[in-house]
Amino acid sequence: MVSDSKLSTIAKTKDLSKDVRDKIVDLKKHKRTVNLPRSGSPCKISPRGATQGPCNTPKPGMLDFVGKVKWEAWKSLGSVSQEEARQQYVDLIDSLLAAEGPAVATQPTAGSSPFNTLLVSTKDNITTICFNRPEKKNAITVEMYNEIIKALEQAGKDESVITVITGSGDFFCSGNDLTNFTKIPEGGISKMAKDAGELLRAYVQAFIDFPKPLIAVVNGPAVGVSVTLLGLFDIIYATEKATFHTPFSQLGQSPEGCSSYTFPKMMGNAKASEVLLFNKKLTATQACAQGLVTEVFPDSSFQTEVATRLKAYAKLPRNSLALSKQLVRGTEKERLYKVNDQEVERLVERWQSDECMQAIMGFFQSKAKL
Repeated sequence: MVSDSKLSTIAKTKDLSKDVRDKIVDLKKHKRTVNLPRSGSPCKISPRGATQGPCNTPKPGMLDFVGKVKWEAWKSLGSVSQEEARQQYVDLIDSLLAAEGPAVATQPTAGSSPFNTLLVSTKDNITTICFNRPEKKNAITVEMYNEIIKALEQAGKDESVITVITGSGDFFCSGNDLTNFTKIPEGGISKMAKDAGELLRAYVQAFIDFPKPLIAVVNGPAVGVSVTLLGLFDIIYATEKATFHTPFSQLGQSPEGCSSYTFPKMMGNAKASEVLLFNKKLTATQACAQGLVTEVFPDSSFQTEVATRLKAYAKLPRNSLALSKQLVRGTEKERLYKVNDQEVERLVERWQSDECMQAIMGFFQSKAKL
């Protein structure tokens, strides 16, 4: 049997041709578990055979159970060419679709979502945007930046009353994925910095312009841009296990997310300087005492208590909340736009500096030693 999650894994295989991937997507849309031919059946088709042709690799060891099954399925193809295997794979999925009957309409799932790095859902008047790279501590890639902008745009226009941002796994977000800085385009570091600056400008503006109440549910450690943006949220709830860290000077960079304006306003200049200039990591309790976090909850009851609050907020009149937010936030918008521009301009300079590049290289070297 092949479940929806297994099909998702197969469909992400980079070497699969477009027509094979399309067929797998069609099969996933049925949202059902399907029966593949059993062992001994003349139809033994493997995705690997459809991408690499005949099997010429040694048989996995006896303890590698999964590897042995994959190898035997691939080996059973014999001398079938890559093109023949690919066509047989497409034909197999066509037959499964026919056997399953017409598709049943369902709500979008993670597999059929337009987002690769997020889980986005709307239920009970609450739109939830969840960072979904737990294996990378939800570090933000270029793709993820663009997807968050898109998700916020959609959430701002849908029928939900409030929007929640949280993280999957143990981290809320570990900030920028620093591999973003290793992908130098043809235009060199200058082009990379300018492109990154424009993306950051659009990203922060999406938060400045968001029309509905925006609530952060900080389920674990938060680093970098995921911290600096909190000044643009309306409520921030945190588990007691959360920490807040902005190591900008340590990485040869400077603040973003309008934090150079919002943090001194919330914390006072001295406390904001400890965080933004001198890399002080705050506990959840400290962040709450300094005005960055609204409320801290025991980790054991965090999700339950926060869910109760969110459900209550979602029952309030949508237009009344949106108009009230306009009154509270509207007078500062022009100031925030200006601050965003200034921060981006300074960061574009920083990203091109030897100081920043050396700091980032040092970061990767220290990771390599672990």
